[in-house]
Amino acid sequence: MEYLENRTFDEIKVGDSAELTRTLTEKDIQVFAIMSGDINPAHVDVEYAQSDMFHKIIGHGMWGGALISTVLGTQLPGPGTLYVGQTIRFKKPVAIGDTLTVKVTVTEKKPEKNRVIFSCEVRNQDDEVVMEGQAEVVAPTKKIRRPKAVLPEIKLRRPYSLFDPYLAKAKKLGALQTGVIHPIHAKIIEAVHDAQTAGFINPILIGKKERILHAAEEANIDISEYEIIDVDHSHAAILKTIALARSGDLGLIVRGGVTKEELLHAMQKHDKGLLTERHMSYALVLDVPNYPKALILTDSIVNVDPNLEVKLEITQNAIHFAHALDIKTPKVAVLAGMDNVSPTMRSTVDAASLCKMAERGQIKGGIIDGPLTFDNVISHEVAKSKGISSPVIGDADIIVVPSVETGNILAEQLEYLAESRNAGLLLGSRVPVLMSRISDIYSSTVACALAILENDYQKNERQKLT
Repeated sequence: MEYLENRTFDEIKVGDSAELTRTLTEKDIQVFAIMSGDINPAHVDVEYAQSDMFHKIIGHGMWGGALISTVLGTQLPGPGTLYVGQTIRFKKPVAIGDTLTVKVTVTEKKPEKNRVIFSCEVRNQDDEVVMEGQAEVVAPTKKIRRPKAVLPEIKLRRPYSLFDPYLAKAKKLGALQTGVIHPIHAKIIEAVHDAQTAGFINPILIGKKERILHAAEEANIDISEYEIIDVDHSHAAILKTIALARSGDLGLIVRGGVTKEELLHAMQKHDKGLLTERHMSYALVLDVPNYPKALILTDSIVNVDPNLEVKLEITQNAIHFAHALDIKTPKVAVLAGMDNVSPTMRSTVDAASLCKMAERGQIKGGIIDGPLTFDNVISHEVAKSKGISSPVIGDADIIVVPSVETGNILAEQLEYLAESRNAGLLLGSRVPVLMSRISDIYSSTVACALAILENDYQKNERQKLT
């Protein structure tokens, strides 16, 4: 165990010194800005900094001042020291990557109040003085020796959402006529209103009008401008919404207040549903704070225990969806319980088969590898330690899970333990469907934006065929 030990006033002599060395990182600047609130663009705005007199991001001056305080408070005199005063002259800027050596030297002792005067000097890696000044402290009179505190690790989240480009592009494409099924809860009305206000949907509320108006009153939202189609019950709302989608009057369906099982059953009817030549599957887009790009997870709602043929369709749907999100050649990781193919574990056999199918051109538009366990999908280091080499590891755009159960567990783990934001759509029907429960209004708005991008992509693909 490491300890901090002070030097008392009586132990300190004129000429004594202590120092530390630190290299300034971008993270240091960000943490100091968050802690202090100093968001001067010279420190945090790259575009501005390049046009400023130094032509680069520079560190906060008081970051160096904090290092002086560190030496005084932890080394000389150390624990028990009280700051009285500090003067600093800033001689040169400090940029990211600069290594500073901070040195304090005792120049005077004042016995009457146990005060000590220090000269303070900070030099960079080129031995240039970047800061200098003087500190006055009250030195401790009692000996203190304490274990060094173990501080929590700081992990910074990116200050923007990976969904932002999707929202911007969708706004330019324009709103979708949207059927909202049985919106009888305030939360649904709030989510619909948010998406409508953002310019992503033109909602048609389909359900018992009296209950819809009551939900709007609870949400304190004026829906007088919204079209409402009054039907007797939730099943009638489903049938009416599907009929509107079949006739081309809707570009998006929001599940609203009905169960996903009831809606899927109606959608999958051959004569009156929303079936197409594609297989229906669900794709969830995740913005995970410690993953560098959007991650598509499929299927976590529709296909409970898909066979190989269905997994092929799920994978192809996800690849096309990735194309709609401007991911040109998505990297697809087929998840399984182990990395090697084992006849006793169907998910590994299916994963290997999907890779072979892609190699033969039965799956198009992506780079596919599997079977892969989740740690290999995310981490280069883990995969390397296992001798696994693949363009997919550590850089996956799509994760194909072996079952709905696996997908649900993984998605919820990432949401509640890794603080991911999730937004998803049902693909392969006549129109995209927002299937998940509306618990996060922002995510529901993002899902509506994703539907615009999916609709636009499918329209362009149909035009290519004609």
